Amino acid sequence: MKLPIIRQLYQNQSPENLEKTLDVLESFSEFRGISDEEINVAGELMTNICGALEVAENVKNGMAEKDALNAFAHKVLGSIDK
Repeated sequence: MKLPIIRQLYQNQSPENLEKTLDVLESFSEFRGISDEEINVAGELMTNICGALEVAENVKNGMAEKDALNAFAHKVLGSIDK
């Protein structure tokens, strides 16, 4: 998870484009022939895209962009600590 990338995706892509890209990455990650490194890269991209989608939704619901980014970061870091 990289907040600058999440911010870039949120600011420059529509939620529809992000969802389509997420679908492609999910399909790619299900392919049997991909390496662990490729899975890790796809997973990192998927996390960033999910973050951008969540930030977009929170901003749409009235949250400030900075707060939405921080909320997503805390959510991810909190799930790692468990």
